[in-house]
Amino acid sequence: MTPAFVQSILDENFAPWVLALKPKVTAADASECVLEIPITDQITRMGDIVSGQTMAALADTAMVLASLAKLGKMESISTVTLDTQFLRPGVGDTLVATARVTRAGRAMIFANCTLTTHPSGKDVAFATATFARPPA
Repeated sequence: MTPAFVQSILDENFAPWVLALKPKVTAADASECVLEIPITDQITRMGDIVSGQTMAALADTAMVLASLAKLGKMESISTVTLDTQFLRPGVGDTLVATARVTRAGRAMIFANCTLTTHPSGKDVAFATATFARPPA
């Protein structure tokens, strides 16, 4: 899958509030998916720190897209678990989510995601998720 194809999956299938974050797919293949969003006043809280809700939503979105890139097709999958550890305050210009699939089975997909802010390049959160693949 190309970044442009994964971007089209995102644009055509995700909720309007996710798209309001202005996510851009900057890399996508069978091994990982990278999304970026601008850090704006709409997603920060006191101290210009990115809200945890934003980070969790971006991580989940990136892991779903990484899962679809791994599968090589658009498929309905559902988040079963999402665990996010916040490592430090998210400050900067851009929030970058790098997601990888650990295992993609017939019924379940396991993935992880590192969130980094730029220009500092510091990791601000780490998330893991499990996704269900409903029977066809």
